[in-house]
Amino acid sequence: MSGNGTTPGDDPLQTAVWRLRSRGCWADAAALLLPDTPAAALQRASLLVERCLYTERGWEEAEDALRTAEALAHTDDERGAAACERGYLAYASTLLVVRDRADEARAALGRAAALIPPGVSQRALLDFRRGLLAENLTSAPQAARAAYRRAHAGATAHGNPLLLSFTWRHLAGLALRDGELVEARHGFAESLRIREELGYLVGTAPALVSLADTETEPEASRLREEARRLFRLLGGVPTWLARQLAPLPPAATA
Repeated sequence: MSGNGTTPGDDPLQTAVWRLRSRGCWADAAALLLPDTPAAALQRASLLVERCLYTERGWEEAEDALRTAEALAHTDDERGAAACERGYLAYASTLLVVRDRADEARAALGRAAALIPPGVSQRALLDFRRGLLAENLTSAPQAARAAYRRAHAGATAHGNPLLLSFTWRHLAGLALRDGELVEARHGFAESLRIREELGYLVGTAPALVSLADTETEPEASRLREEARRLFRLLGGVPTWLARQLAPLPPAATA
């Protein structure tokens, strides 16, 4: 992906943005971008939307940045990308029980689908986010699986390893739900491998916990302890991971 600092010729600005983003410093990363072009405004909005999902705060800043991106969008591609972010913000608000915006999420992602043609790189991200809606807001795992597979194929075709780490992870989650332990373990391991290679620290702890759910002891405990270390290092981000990392209560005694 652009700006991850791993390929020759990376834009220094994008490399700096990526390094801050990967460590959970979304506001600092966004501060490096002047929202004076459609691309910069959209990237700034996407960073602040992502911060909402990982920290459960910053909603107003994300809304303001998104309105700026929407105002600057002139082409179908730009309007579609802004609609995709609008849908993702509404999804995050609904998922984290801040405010029910499920209808807005569906409408925005539907609008994005009408503007972003199949086969382009943006379509893979849109397919992934439509999968999230199907899985988590509509409880439609089959539709989610189909959307994740389309996103996975698109991420592969366009060389987007970060998105691949997400599609591996969510396809593995559906496999685990269906009792396909080997398939789930493979998917979670691939997701973790990619995130470690990219240096995507803020996404590594969740990947460790997911993989731990498919392992036996003592490997499962080792993975969870590593996740706790990273979680503390990043200041308790993502916030929703705290519930999964909470120690089990002691067994009751007579």
